Amino acid sequence: MLLPRGPPPLKEFLDIWDVDVLKRPQDINKQAHHTHLYSSDFLIVRRAQEFQIKITFDRPYKPAEDKFAVEFVIGPSPQYSKGTYIPVFPTEERQSVWRGRIVETSDNVITMGITTSPECIVGKYMIYVSVVTPYGIRRTRREPKSDIYILFNPWSPADPVFLDDEEEREECIMNELGIIYHGTYDDVSERAWNYGQFEFGVLDACLFIMDKADMPLSNRGDVIKVTRVASAMLNSRDDDGVLVGNWSGDYTYGVPPTSWTGSVEILLDYAGSRGTPVCYAQCWVYAAVFNTFLRCLGIPGRVVTNFFSAHDNDGNLKMDIILDENGKLDRNRTKDSIWNYHCWNECFMARSDLPPGFGGWQVVDATPQETSDGMFRCGPASVAAVKHGQICYPFDAPFVFAEVNSDVIFYRRQKDGTLEAVKVNQTHVGRMVLTKAVLHDGRRDITDHYKFPEGSPEERRVLEKAEEFGCQREKASVPQSDVEVEIPNLDVRVGDNFDVTLQFKNNSDQRRSADVYITGTVVYYTGVPSAEVLFKTPKVKLEPLVKYDVLVRVEDYMHKLVEQANIHFIATGKIKETGQIITAMKVITMHNPKLIVKVTGSPRVSEEMYVSVEFTNPFKFSLENVDLRMEGPGIMPFKRKQYSIIAPGTSITWIETFSPRRAGSTKLIASLDCAALRQVYGETELTIQQ
Repeated sequence: MLLPRGPPPLKEFLDIWDVDVLKRPQDINKQAHHTHLYSSDFLIVRRAQEFQIKITFDRPYKPAEDKFAVEFVIGPSPQYSKGTYIPVFPTEERQSVWRGRIVETSDNVITMGITTSPECIVGKYMIYVSVVTPYGIRRTRREPKSDIYILFNPWSPADPVFLDDEEEREECIMNELGIIYHGTYDDVSERAWNYGQFEFGVLDACLFIMDKADMPLSNRGDVIKVTRVASAMLNSRDDDGVLVGNWSGDYTYGVPPTSWTGSVEILLDYAGSRGTPVCYAQCWVYAAVFNTFLRCLGIPGRVVTNFFSAHDNDGNLKMDIILDENGKLDRNRTKDSIWNYHCWNECFMARSDLPPGFGGWQVVDATPQETSDGMFRCGPASVAAVKHGQICYPFDAPFVFAEVNSDVIFYRRQKDGTLEAVKVNQTHVGRMVLTKAVLHDGRRDITDHYKFPEGSPEERRVLEKAEEFGCQREKASVPQSDVEVEIPNLDVRVGDNFDVTLQFKNNSDQRRSADVYITGTVVYYTGVPSAEVLFKTPKVKLEPLVKYDVLVRVEDYMHKLVEQANIHFIATGKIKETGQIITAMKVITMHNPKLIVKVTGSPRVSEEMYVSVEFTNPFKFSLENVDLRMEGPGIMPFKRKQYSIIAPGTSITWIETFSPRRAGSTKLIASLDCAALRQVYGETELTIQQ
């Protein structure tokens, strides 16, 4: 049949007048999919759950005659076989990997329900509506405003990230505010952090991270691969990732890690510069920004702090401290370091690649410490596998196992250079693992997720199991000493003189005397020594109980302190009568002054309010080039102010205005930072009315 030139007669076929993806925060889609908090003009939905779109035709839809499909396209060269081109049909007879159905018909308008598959690619899709005619396919034009973001769905039992606990989901997906724990296990400090996963531009920045990693689109629906790629991409080693690590104390060319108050500025800087790494980070910054990435994409995530975390020890479960023959610490030969604390992340997922029972919480860690498959990354490692010593399962379980299970071994170095184990401390490393409690600001101790109680038969079995998989442990049996020494905890403010007390206990019925070496060293939180502030060598006569006090003066340590103000005291000694070695270790974290944050004004959406940040310099020296930062999720974008000098005893007050964007309870978080004083924080809680 010959047809005349010119356009074919398409009058009797459907014409598409409008496509409405129902993307307003109050519409059914964002409410049902828990995405109403995202500051975005696009539709954001979660996979494996139905969402609705409205299509307006030029006449009523006739199911028997009219054939149309809604097409979803992602990436530069869409293909059905790769899952990057997906047509969705409205009839039961024709269905693809995503399901479609007509929910409602009203005149020329139909409402169509679309259910994505539980393993579909996570990312930003373009949407087209196409009508089949004998002359070809009539398709809508490209309309950027109707693009759709599809995320992981912890509310759907079909999705591998399904978390069957509503309160846990509220905390680990929907909460923008976090608390990060630091300090030492018997003197825990905390600081608030704005994860800001719903702030404008953060979702695009998280997707850009996967683009920058050249991650194949077909892998972006697999939560194991997504978290593994992200743990490499959040540090800049070997792939120009998000954050540059710096533990040197010199932050001239960037922001000191202690100065950040949230993740938003970091992610927007990285995406805005099209992938220039942001300076600088240490472990809690990596963990906090990783947490934003996880929660933003719909993967349940939380930040975890391990107190006394073993590092640099090649998974051999031994941290070696070398003493000379008199029991004095040999700093040159002691190479292993124990971090006072280390922060990593846990994310929740099913592990279809492992035997049953190893799903649930998984450790992922973006801090660049060791390479894994040739890149600086760690995880996901099953927490259950770490607890049960099944460290053969991927990924990087031996490294995490060593972080919480290593023994601290004191060796005495003989004159001929041989080492003799004189004391083993099996409880020091992995002393406590903390994370934020669910839906309130308390702490949750999750040490029992990682290990059985110290000294229990289960713990022994686990360590034997780990040895079967190649972990080495110290086999030497060390004779029990009849003299004990310990250093009790102290609460010390920066700028105070204080006494360090050694408590000796003589368990024998004979007189004992000891030559004791006491060293106090300023350390970074990674355990790396900076400068010695104390060295004493008393001779102590041991009655059944003896206390020995050592004065530490402010002038001895103040000018040597590094950030986080930690002093590590080690007492070692040799009992004259028996030749036995005694040891004690204690990290004292000094407390900094606080910022006072006050809010005035009517706490309502869009009403102007005022916030003031106050600080008084309590020291006898000036603070120079002081950097103040402040932000609050949903109420105040990041703000910054600098003071060139704050003289001794003087106060500053910084006042800013803000207008809350949304209702609910939230916090304003502030930090003060300068070369002489780091880790100064303040916060205030407020509830905004509609």
